[in-house]
Amino acid sequence: MANQSSTNVPVSVYTLDDLAKLTDYSLLDNLNCDPDATESGDDYEPRQVFSGHYVPVKPTPLAHLAYITHSKNFFAELGFDDSLAQTEEFARLFSGDLSDVPDPMRSVGWATGYALSIYGTEYIQQCPFRTGNGYGDGRAISVNEAVINGQRWEMQLKGAGPTPYCRGGDGRAVLRSSIREFLVQEHMHALGVPTSRSLCLFVSQSEQVNRPWYSEGSYSTNPDMSVYTPVAISTRVAPSFLRVGQLELFARRARFNSHPDALKELEMIVLHLIDREYQDDVDHELPLADKILKLAAAFRHRLTSLISHWIRVGYCQGNFNSDNCACGGYTLDYGPFGFVERFEPYYQPWTGGGQHYSFFNQGAAAKTNFNMFCKSLSALLASDPVALEELNNINKGFDSEMEDKMEKMWASKLGLDSFDPELFDQLITLMTQTSVDYTIFFRELSKIPEDISGLSRSFYSSLTDELSEQWNHWLQNWRHLMNTNGYTSEETKEKSQKMQQTNPKYSWREWLVVPAYQQASHGDFALVHELQKVLTQPFNEQSTEIENKYDSLKPQVFFDAGGVSHYSCSS
Repeated sequence: MANQSSTNVPVSVYTLDDLAKLTDYSLLDNLNCDPDATESGDDYEPRQVFSGHYVPVKPTPLAHLAYITHSKNFFAELGFDDSLAQTEEFARLFSGDLSDVPDPMRSVGWATGYALSIYGTEYIQQCPFRTGNGYGDGRAISVNEAVINGQRWEMQLKGAGPTPYCRGGDGRAVLRSSIREFLVQEHMHALGVPTSRSLCLFVSQSEQVNRPWYSEGSYSTNPDMSVYTPVAISTRVAPSFLRVGQLELFARRARFNSHPDALKELEMIVLHLIDREYQDDVDHELPLADKILKLAAAFRHRLTSLISHWIRVGYCQGNFNSDNCACGGYTLDYGPFGFVERFEPYYQPWTGGGQHYSFFNQGAAAKTNFNMFCKSLSALLASDPVALEELNNINKGFDSEMEDKMEKMWASKLGLDSFDPELFDQLITLMTQTSVDYTIFFRELSKIPEDISGLSRSFYSSLTDELSEQWNHWLQNWRHLMNTNGYTSEETKEKSQKMQQTNPKYSWREWLVVPAYQQASHGDFALVHELQKVLTQPFNEQSTEIENKYDSLKPQVFFDAGGVSHYSCSS
């Protein structure tokens, strides 16, 4: 599903002053500030935040910064001039220095708290105070909110230094994880997957931090050494950064009556979510209960659609806790993510994730997050049993909507007008029995091959005679369902092109990304720039040189390699 939504607009932002004119701080102006916060934003030590929706925090700027890259595609969509990215004023702001921003921009950013649920179970153990009041944005600080061409965008620095939610950490992000998130956000957008976006990326030329990671050639499950690595700040952009875990935090406070305004603060953030993300779905004139029901139904639609897109492109979030689940229904927080190369239904790149967050289990994981979303909303409907029952019905309807979205996705991926469960089950069985590359297989299938030889380049090993016979039988059944015998050559070409707009040619391959961040740590960003170009054109035919390099099976040496096939963290 090639992304058709990106449209470039006339350039209107040449300077930071131009961006400042578009600034509109809806969160800061409409929600409650932590009453214990400092006005200056000098608030860097772990502490409990008992109430309020945000904490003012001043980012910690990068020292001796260097520009790595910006998203030219996203700049064009926003109407930003490319030259803006390398101006001194832009670099200062988006590397954490808010000391000299133009009015009406504010010289202090903000961080937010949220709760944590893991696969539907509430946790407070990750909070250093064991209360849940010290968990939230530990190193992400939002610095601007602007309405650009009618769309509201929040700009957030990741790796911008400690906040009250830092849990004792240094608040920094390493260059490796910053490059990964920068590249993958724009890749996912190009794949047609709802996602936060990447604006720009800066690195410090003098500041380094010590982090656990894998030694060269390691096959260890967990990091086997500590390495010093440069710190970076990437700016990610989204309509909002409101998470299911945020609603949970305020719902828990309302449930336990933690303070006199607890229920009111829950209502405020829910209405703010509607204003930020669901204005087109929820009529602002409706009573509160009706708004909540419309919100739940709209989020269910978006979340189920999102998961179907993840499966379509082979993406595995790895860590799909409720605090990593955006209420706007897009992908957020790219940490220990990965993309399926050799097909494994329960592929899981994160060593701490378990099967519950594995590739084919992401629909079930999303259901648990949706359940926590509905549970949070239910606190506002306690006095309305009819609305509560309707919310419960919306919650119960998740499975059927998820199944419907998945079936439509698989039908589209296979070029069929409707889903055929028997054909699909046979395919998954064959793909599991055969060592097959997920992306290459479906791209080659999009060429509508007549026999198994047309799929051979997607196999990691030679097929047995029995498997070859089974594959050819499946292909014959598939072609029969497509009615290919009745196609003219032009109709076959059209069907093939349609499938190729669903099944990308170029996908994220970690073993090709590793050299990019390794070279970048030595000041060479050429591979980062090359990957940007390749990954933002995933459906397009590219040069022979690019094809030979990036449209390839994973080399055997990288299977089970630490930091390539799996990772314990991506700090």
